Amino acid sequence: MGSELVEIKMSQSPLKIGDKEVQNTVSLTPSPILDSIPKTPKSPFGARIMTPLASPMKKALTYMEEIGHFTKLDPQDAWLPITESRNGNAYYAAFHTLSSGIGVQALVLPLAFITLGWIWGIISLSIIFMWQLYTLWLLIQLHESVPGMRYSRYLRLSMAAFGEKLGKILALFPTMYLSGGTCVTLIMIGGGTMKIFFQTICGSNHCHLTSLSTIEWYIVFTVSAIILAQLPNLNSIAGISLVGSISAVTYCTLTWVVSVVKERPEDVSFETVENKSDLERVCSILNAIGMIAFAFRGHNLVLEIQGTMPSSLKNPSHVPMWKGVKFSYSIIALCLFPLAIGGYWAYGNLMPNGGILSALDKYHGKDTSKVILGITSLLVVVHSLTSFQIYAMPVFDNLEFRYTSNKKKPCPWWLRTGFRVFFGCLAFFISVALPFLPSLAGLIGGIALPVTLAYPCLMWIMIKKPQTYTSTWFVNWSLGLLGLVLSVLLVFGAIWTIAIQGMDVHFFKPQ
Repeated sequence: MGSELVEIKMSQSPLKIGDKEVQNTVSLTPSPILDSIPKTPKSPFGARIMTPLASPMKKALTYMEEIGHFTKLDPQDAWLPITESRNGNAYYAAFHTLSSGIGVQALVLPLAFITLGWIWGIISLSIIFMWQLYTLWLLIQLHESVPGMRYSRYLRLSMAAFGEKLGKILALFPTMYLSGGTCVTLIMIGGGTMKIFFQTICGSNHCHLTSLSTIEWYIVFTVSAIILAQLPNLNSIAGISLVGSISAVTYCTLTWVVSVVKERPEDVSFETVENKSDLERVCSILNAIGMIAFAFRGHNLVLEIQGTMPSSLKNPSHVPMWKGVKFSYSIIALCLFPLAIGGYWAYGNLMPNGGILSALDKYHGKDTSKVILGITSLLVVVHSLTSFQIYAMPVFDNLEFRYTSNKKKPCPWWLRTGFRVFFGCLAFFISVALPFLPSLAGLIGGIALPVTLAYPCLMWIMIKKPQTYTSTWFVNWSLGLLGLVLSVLLVFGAIWTIAIQGMDVHFFKPQ
């Protein structure tokens, strides 16, 4: 599902070498998709075609290999939305990474500082940022870690590293949860913000329009998301990701700038919250770290984004991918750090559970221009719609994979449309049935943390097999095991915090 075999496929036009033309007569049939990841010989060309060392054909093959004319998708991968288009570049990678790597989950970062305080809050944010940037680099390098294969899905890389069964157990639920669960959360946030936007614009007595209910706004958002989801593949939504990136950067900047510029509320305090017991204190710290970890989700999409790029020996895909990631995460850092630090400075312990956007509405809703508040809400809606597309793409890809595996042919347009409508309706149903899911940010961060911080380090060891006790071996084992332990602690801390503080659980009653 996520690896492509390198095939020999020469162009139909003759290749000119010196004064002679070598006519292409080599044509190999594509390898079938296997349930388990096949082993690729070190030199697939030598294994299938035997030519004299100095013959013109050998020179032709070497030349064609170097410029990348031998890379061909297996038929099934050419039918799936993630890998059917290979015209991606560093710009597309930056757009997708920025749109998926920053978002509304960053708005709760100041809440973590309430528990951690200034020093430990900044230290924790910095460490996790550098840690996840390192694991991003590992994933980008592992994309083509085996000669002749490209792992264009996180799940397939996990299966290659840990084995088919264990790889599925470790990665299937977290990656599907990050994709589907994020889409559900985006419907809640996007639909709820649509309602806030309407109230901001038509909140005066002169507006005679009646606002829709929360569920009706969810429907409006879901229908809009499903319409955009009809674009065929990941590369086709690059423009949408660009719009989403600009929207995210703008509303994050607007939110913390307005909060800092406005006069701070009275009784702002930066004293850490007192806890009744040491255990409660530890659990609160773990929950805060989980919120920070949740702000850096998106690793489950990195391999998919890189899979949309062409690749050859001279121009491997990891080069433009890493350029795009470096640029996007520079922008992400310029958004998240001021948002967390500025938001905590502006509101301190008065920060509501909804994050800095709720604080802005609560404390400065009356003394802030409706234009600014309206633009901020509209940008949140736009970014939620665009993020929905990129996070839903792995789900669409998986649904179509099941069909193409059974039928051995691409999905017809009506079935592809049906899959996307079905997923949108399912995500809408869950958002209405379980409206309390955003309150589980710490728990979700703990569950998803291995995908971001632990698995890439362990997969690097399993696939690359660095020499024992070297610095690379030690660093990756240490970070991988630490990530797993931290994940267990975060899940425990989040559950304990929910049990102690309680949570407003209401089914089919979105607020």
